[in-house]
Amino acid sequence: MQLSTYINDLLYRYECVIIPGFGALLTQYHSAEINSESHTFYPPRKTVSFNRQLQTNDGLLANYVASVENCSYETALQKIRNFTGKLSLQLSEKEPVSLHNIGEFHLNEENSVQFTPSSKQNFNTAVFGMTSFVSTKVSREVYKETVEALEEKAPIYITPERRSRPYLKYAAIALVALSITGLGGIKIYEAGVKKHNFAAKQKANTLVETQIQEATFVIENPLPALNLTFKKQTGKYHIVAGAFRIEENANKKINQLREQGFTPTDLGINKYGLHIIAYSSHESRLEAKQSLRDVKNSQNRSAWLLVKEMEK
Repeated sequence: MQLSTYINDLLYRYECVIIPGFGALLTQYHSAEINSESHTFYPPRKTVSFNRQLQTNDGLLANYVASVENCSYETALQKIRNFTGKLSLQLSEKEPVSLHNIGEFHLNEENSVQFTPSSKQNFNTAVFGMTSFVSTKVSREVYKETVEALEEKAPIYITPERRSRPYLKYAAIALVALSITGLGGIKIYEAGVKKHNFAAKQKANTLVETQIQEATFVIENPLPALNLTFKKQTGKYHIVAGAFRIEENANKKINQLREQGFTPTDLGINKYGLHIIAYSSHESRLEAKQSLRDVKNSQNRSAWLLVKEMEK
C-alpha cells in the first residue's frame, strides 16, 4: 500500500497523523533504557499508538499525498477514501491489516479495532541508525588488579633540578614595570575620550529637546471619526467545516469559506491540538440543524454539529 509509506514518512515529523475516516496514529517519546539482567542498552525511541476516535480530516495527510504525487487536493482525498475503504473491508472480514514498518490492525471479539505497533521501527530521528546492543559485564576486581599491575611496571623518571638564573628574574621585573607604565597611559587616554564623548552627547540631547519644544503642529479640517461595527458570531451551535493541525491550513479554510459567502468562525484549539473551523454559529438548535442540512446537501457531506459555548 503506497499510502502506508506516506504515513510512515509523516510519523517521523509529526506526533499525530490522522487517517480521515479511520483513526489517528500517535507517537510517544521514550528515554533510553538499560536492562540490568540482560545487559542490553536501548536508545531513545518513539513508539506508535492508535486512537479510533480521531477521524476528522485535518489536511495533513491529504496535502502530503497531493504534493508527493503532484495531484489535486480532491484527488488525494479520494485516494485516501479508497485506502480506508479497503482497510475497513478487510477488518470486517476478520482479516488482519498490516501497514509496513508501522503495525498491524485486527478486530477483537467485541468488533473493536486493535493495534499492535511494529517493534522494529523507531520514529525518533535524533537517534537514526542507532540500535540496541548487549554489553559484557565488567568485573571490578579484574579491573583493580589490572590497574595495580600497570602501576608496578610503570618506570619512574626523576627530573634534575634546573640551575638558577638570577638575571632572568631582574629582566622579568623590568618588563612588568614597563607594562604597568604603558597601561597607565592607555587608561588616562581612554578616560579623556569618554569625557569628551559624554559632553558631546549631552550637547546634542539639549539641542534636540529645544527644537522639539519649539515645534508647533496645526491640523486644519480634521477628518471625522470613523465608527466601524462588526457583527460578532454568537451561539453555542456550530456547523463544523473541519479540524486542522496546521494553523496555515485553518486560515486557508476560513478565507475559502468567506469567498463562498459564509461567515466562518474559529472555535479555537481542542484538547487534541486541532484548530476547529465552523461554517457558521447559531443561537437556536433548530436553526443550526437546518443550516447543517443545507451545508451537507450543497457543500460538505462530512460537516457535523458541535455544541460549545463561545468564549467571551
